Amino acid sequence: MPPTRNRSRPPRYDSALALRELAERDPKLGRLIERAGPFTLRISAAQSPFESLVESIVYQQLHGKAAATIHRRLLESFHPTCGLGVHFSSEHLLDCPNEQLRAAGLSHNKSLALRDLAAKTLDGTVPTLARIHRMSDDAIIEHLTQVRGIGKWTVEMMLLFRLGRPNVLPVDDYGVRKGFALTFGKLKPTDKVTPADLPKPDAMRLRAKRWQPWSSIASWYLWRACDLASGKLPPAK
Repeated sequence: MPPTRNRSRPPRYDSALALRELAERDPKLGRLIERAGPFTLRISAAQSPFESLVESIVYQQLHGKAAATIHRRLLESFHPTCGLGVHFSSEHLLDCPNEQLRAAGLSHNKSLALRDLAAKTLDGTVPTLARIHRMSDDAIIEHLTQVRGIGKWTVEMMLLFRLGRPNVLPVDDYGVRKGFALTFGKLKPTDKVTPADLPKPDAMRLRAKRWQPWSSIASWYLWRACDLASGKLPPAK
């Protein structure tokens, strides 16, 4: 689960209603909610789809601290062109030399992915923020996965943490799958996790039918189940 950076706000959906309905429909999930405590998800504000996906590409397959350093260097490399504190545009990215991207610490593949993102932003494949707010989750996934290096999971994280969509279930996310196994399966906190312990996507979707339209909140608590198991999150009193 990616960290929430920059200015943030609570989701615009009614999380109190969501928690009540989830606990009523799924008592096991309700017990997890009670143990994990308040719903504290924050939505990263003021990012365009282009800016959000630039960050997502940079962070892929890297430790958070290393990725943050590369992302900062990338932003700073455009300060002479864009001004201090101003995010570069897709045009700026297409016009910059490869050496600038390499100096920031980007791999060849990530540089290609960023340039493809910029090109698809200019041709309209990547929607504007105003347009994306009017699109369904499935339509957003269909559009954005056309960008090199952007898979369904990356878009799902954007839906959850950038757009604040309430009904996202990332069935391929390891933390969500492990949290599901801890909450609904036989996996114990002290067990070493094997592939056989993790649920199949169909089993998760079947259970999630009772979570509609609040799968994002349920997913957030499945991540919290992992934190509880590892001791990172003490049980709520």
